[in-house]
Amino acid sequence: MTNKALNVENLYIDIPLAEGVLHAVDGITLHVDRGETLCIVGESGCGKSLTSLAIMGLLPKAASRNMIALELGGIDILNYSQKQMSNIRGNKMAMIFQEPMTSLNPAYSIGNQLMEAILRHKNISRKDARTRAVELLQKVGIIDAVNRLRQFPHQLSGGLRQRVMIAMALMCSPDLIIADEPTTALDVTIQAQILSLLKDLQDDFGMGLLLITHDMGVVARMADRVAVMYAGQIVEQGSVHQLFDNPAHPYTRGLMRCIPVPGKVKRGEPLGTIPGMVPSLVGKFSGCRFDGRWSESVDNDPDPMLSLEPISEKKYSYNVEGSVGHSVRFCCDQCLSNSKAKVSSTKVA
Repeated sequence: MTNKALNVENLYIDIPLAEGVLHAVDGITLHVDRGETLCIVGESGCGKSLTSLAIMGLLPKAASRNMIALELGGIDILNYSQKQMSNIRGNKMAMIFQEPMTSLNPAYSIGNQLMEAILRHKNISRKDARTRAVELLQKVGIIDAVNRLRQFPHQLSGGLRQRVMIAMALMCSPDLIIADEPTTALDVTIQAQILSLLKDLQDDFGMGLLLITHDMGVVARMADRVAVMYAGQIVEQGSVHQLFDNPAHPYTRGLMRCIPVPGKVKRGEPLGTIPGMVPSLVGKFSGCRFDGRWSESVDNDPDPMLSLEPISEKKYSYNVEGSVGHSVRFCCDQCLSNSKAKVSSTKVA
């Protein structure tokens, strides 16, 4: 059995618009091992959510998806039909959406929505499905679970609805769960509870977790590995310690600078920001994707003292020497120069 819960190679997503084709995702490659958490982090609009929808087979009809490989638990699902995908959604892989207030159907009880997937995918009686639903509601910290099954979404708070969504995702014990900013609409204390719950459940069930966020604090708390996404590309990828200790891409370093550190931010000083705007990805893109976003603080960063090894046949893609699994992708010579890293002349596969 493969250790990879998910493997994606060279994913491209294009969306036709009146003004041209939007190249929303540009050749990203990632994998999630069983029992591992991979966090995809980046600004709004960088392609994080579209990536998750492409994996689930839920892209809008207008969008086109192209990739070399899409594997779930070692099984090639790249050319699955919609009927075949519906047989694995909610079964082998499941998704927790970012808006718990609207993700549940207001016309159906919590119990009916929880039991729907397991009744469809497993040979199980309604009584056993109900028992499973009660067990999982209790597992996610919902008290009086039996009575909650009879309630409707409007009778639950946002935090309880998100716990229901997590329980729903776990009903069939999937190999992979995709959580798309699952704490966005929740207050800070509930956010912390939901993140702790996801971590505990992952330990219990051994599933792979693909967690999408724009919060570096969530990344530091949850991730085993991190993929930094910018303007449709994964610009840096590595373990959480590698990226926090030795960020190689100027964009990653900019994100790190935006994290307020207690004791280092003086009263009245503005918090760190990345200047400028993400470039338009409509039409054929040329030039530096990070152009106009360089700041004096970025340009004057101390040399990170990183050495890079070119990856064979991938222009501007490098492995960080002495840091297994840590890779970085630049878009042009300017980005590479501003990384202030030393490039080895030796190419590696």
